[in-house]
Amino acid sequence: MILLPYLNPILTEAGCDEAGRGCLAGSVFAAAVIFPKDYFNEQLNDSKQLTAKQRYSLREIIIHDALDWALGIVTAQEIDKMNILRASITAMHRAIDKLQIRPQHLIIDGNRFSPYPDIPHTTIVKGDGKYLSIAAASILAKTFRDDYMKQLHQEYPHYGWNRNAGYPTKEHRQAIKQFGTTPYHRMTFNLLGDTQLDIPFE
Repeated sequence: MILLPYLNPILTEAGCDEAGRGCLAGSVFAAAVIFPKDYFNEQLNDSKQLTAKQRYSLREIIIHDALDWALGIVTAQEIDKMNILRASITAMHRAIDKLQIRPQHLIIDGNRFSPYPDIPHTTIVKGDGKYLSIAAASILAKTFRDDYMKQLHQEYPHYGWNRNAGYPTKEHRQAIKQFGTTPYHRMTFNLLGDTQLDIPFE
């Protein structure tokens, strides 16, 4: 499927997406990306449809080609205080805060968003598979978060975060049972999997 360059061609538009919403541990990351008006890259796609090698290769291209891009991060402790939906939206707001170019319109992956001050937005279900800037944001959020989880793995190697990135895998939950939790675990989440409240692996 060929992704579209923008929703509103006459406006400076930023695409936003997040990564790590369904994890048991670690921060949630979000990214915002602004591409030139005539930008096209047929390799860009939803990060979940790409291999790790493809994502990291595309990350360098996105950073080079984007007019502007930024990351926003919300920690596990903040997630526990505000809930994961608010945390995901807050991470996107923080990414938009860091843009040096102020967008005139935002396109947001998904169907939930809290308005950013003075910038109109459109939510787009599965937008990371429809628009280049959202796909790029999904790749940046995913790869930078994976790097962060690999760093945390050096501190807490029992949980397999270099492989599962903090998602609720069998390996991860077994380690929680055996070794307990860390300061990076989201204590309001269903850590041991004893109910059906989990968000699927992204």
